Amino acid sequence: MRLDKFLKVTRVIKRRTVANEAASGGRVTVNGKVVKPSYEVKVGDLVRIQFGDKEVKFEIIKIPNQAKEPGECIKVI
Repeated sequence: MRLDKFLKVTRVIKRRTVANEAASGGRVTVNGKVVKPSYEVKVGDLVRIQFGDKEVKFEIIKIPNQAKEPGECIKVI
């Protein structure tokens, strides 16, 4: 699943366009590397998102099949 879609489906970021802009702007890293919105996320990836002076870190523990299971997909670090 694409990074921007994953962030939207798991409700880390409310809109896919905002997730796309965050990744395009270099504010999202996966496993320590800046990635594009089209990056294919995998189980075990460590994601860090910079929101101004705040930072969110989480590990992907599951790739969602539906939008009904967003909370079960990430583990906040």
